[in-house]
Amino acid sequence: MFGRRADTGDLARQAREMMRRGNARAAAALLARLLKDDPRNVRALCDRGIALNQMKKYSDAITCLDAALEISPGDARALNNRAIAMAELGDTDGAIASYGEAIKSDPRHAAAHFNLGVLHHRLGREDEALECIERAVRLGPKNANAHFYRGIVLGSVGRHADALRSFDAALRADRGHMDALFHRGIELAELGRHEEALGALRELPRGHADNASVMYAVARSLAALRRDEEAIGMLSRAIKRDAKTIRAWAREEAAFEPLCGDARVKKMLKL
Repeated sequence: MFGRRADTGDLARQAREMMRRGNARAAAALLARLLKDDPRNVRALCDRGIALNQMKKYSDAITCLDAALEISPGDARALNNRAIAMAELGDTDGAIASYGEAIKSDPRHAAAHFNLGVLHHRLGREDEALECIERAVRLGPKNANAHFYRGIVLGSVGRHADALRSFDAALRADRGHMDALFHRGIELAELGRHEEALGALRELPRGHADNASVMYAVARSLAALRRDEEAIGMLSRAIKRDAKTIRAWAREEAAFEPLCGDARVKKMLKL
């Protein structure tokens, strides 16, 4: 008896370590072994559901999380992660209902507020998205991702100064949040602060700076500053990375209009 309990505890610790390292497959396998001996272990069922979600095995995750909810009805963690799986499978109504149950069970469950906000944003319901994410920010003021996604939603509705403040808050919480740094540059550009935008974008490490979207953003600010040769060169690099997307963006961008008389730009954009 005592040996098995020790083994169970050891398996749980190993599984958590695998999850921390991002090895969901190994974690799921360890948790399956644990649950064979202790099938009513709610934490292990929830953890395995999360691991299965990370492996994109959403139907299996729901089965696992439903088993946890049979044992512990109203478990907010299980409800939140079941909702994630449901949303990924396209059951948005079911996901919204499950997030609602999680929040009803534990109104301070920040992850459920956040994830519900993300889902509303994906559905184009920006007011509902912002309301949910604001709650997540209040519940977790040091959570960089909550501040970051608040910035995404604010930027999508044209509240660029507020979005910039959100990305600044995300970076105060996590200076290494590269997505926040990128979007900080985007919002500075939206506000016409192109020199500052270039400064932010050039803080990105090389692996990020070689991304087509980043190169396009740099080209746009260079064009707005009438640094034409640099802008054309950077736009060319961006198009080589993702021609279809970058051409479509550039054709609609006012900053590039003064360059469209240049034969090189006409050729790049197929004007």
